[in-house]
Amino acid sequence: MLTLIAGLVLFIGAHAVRLVSEATRDRLVSRLGPLAYKGLVALVSLVGLVLMVKGYGIARADPVVLWSPWSGGRHIAALLSLVAFVLIVAAYVPRNTLRDRVGHPMVLGVKLWAFGHLIANHTLADLVLFGSLLVWAVLSFRAARRRDALAREQAINTESEGGGRERSVTAPSWLADLAVIVIGIALYGAFAFYLHASLIGVRPFG
Repeated sequence: MLTLIAGLVLFIGAHAVRLVSEATRDRLVSRLGPLAYKGLVALVSLVGLVLMVKGYGIARADPVVLWSPWSGGRHIAALLSLVAFVLIVAAYVPRNTLRDRVGHPMVLGVKLWAFGHLIANHTLADLVLFGSLLVWAVLSFRAARRRDALAREQAINTESEGGGRERSVTAPSWLADLAVIVIGIALYGAFAFYLHASLIGVRPFG
C-alpha cells in the first residue's frame, strides 16, 4: 500500500501545484522555463504512474475487502471508460468540437474513469487509488473552469475599454471530431482487451 500511496503523492502532487497555488506555479515556470517545467511535471508524473501501477498490483495480491461488489458496476465502468478515452483524446486533437464545448476534457475523462472504477471495485486499494484520483479530478476541473471564467471576464473588460485585439477563431472540423472518436475507441479497445490484463492483471471482459 505504501508504494501505491507514494505513486499517488507524486502523480497528484505534480498536477496539483496550480490547484494549490497559482502564484507558486507561475514562479516555477518563470524560474525553470515553460518547457523545463512541463518536462519536470511529466517526469514526476511518469514515476508516480509506475509506482501506482506497481503498488496497486501488490495491494491486489492481498486485498482488504470493504464491501460486496456490485455486478452491474463493471458494465458502468466499461461505458464510462470508453467515454473517458474519447475525452482524453479530445484534449490533444486540435479543432475538435468536444474540447471547445466541454473545456478540459482530459480532467473530465479522468473523473469519469475514476468514478466508474470506484463503483466497480470493492477493496481498500481501489478506494485509495480511484477515490484519490476522483477527488483530484473534481477539484482540478472546478479550478480550471473558474480560471476560464476569469479569463473570459478579463477579456471582455479589456475589449470594453478599447484595448482588445481581434481574436482569430479557428472553426471546428468534423474531421477532427471523427478522429477523436475513432482514435478514442481504438485506444479503448487496445487497452480493455489487451493492455489492461498485462498491466493490471485483470481482464475487464474476460
